[in-house]
Amino acid sequence: MTDEHPRSFRDPNVVARRRALLSSPHMGPLVELTKELRAEGRGTVPDFDPADAGVNARILFLMEKPGPMTDDLALVGRVGSGFISRDNDDPTAEAIFHFMQQAGISRQESILWNTVPWWNGSRRIEAAELRDGLDRVGKLAELLPNLRVVVCVDGKAQRAARFIEGLGLSFVPSAHPSPINRAARPAVWQAIPDQWAQARAFI
Repeated sequence: MTDEHPRSFRDPNVVARRRALLSSPHMGPLVELTKELRAEGRGTVPDFDPADAGVNARILFLMEKPGPMTDDLALVGRVGSGFISRDNDDPTAEAIFHFMQQAGISRQESILWNTVPWWNGSRRIEAAELRDGLDRVGKLAELLPNLRVVVCVDGKAQRAARFIEGLGLSFVPSAHPSPINRAARPAVWQAIPDQWAQARAFI
């Protein structure tokens, strides 16, 4: 299995190769940011995927909160990759992989992150978590000199709209590419690539 297919992180050799790339120059400031976030002791913090644009990103896809398959410490009984990545072995990541291709957005111009950067074993997001997460999004934006637009995926992330616009960045709202949306709101789910493609107008 190569890195060019969805769910490639089901192969531990692919994950190991990707981890070796964290020392690449385009990743340095982002690696330091994740170290700082982990030192806060609020939960596990996945690494940015070094196959993506790193500090050269022009488009930031901002999800809500890390899921269990970003976690390599098995807090919930499953061992994930330790990355926030479109290559993770779960259906949401697989949808992201395909939707990025359909939207015409390359890895070399985009990165993925979360409004709340810590995974603490719960998908629930408290108000204080969201507030503190937005502060960390501001720190991330300072590390991305080419950033032009943020795609906020789903409700909690979309609460960041005013904050993002206050940073001088463009904002694109999007539904979440989750299996729940695919089952309950198929038309909304199918429209996601078109929503993401709107980001290209700002870069």
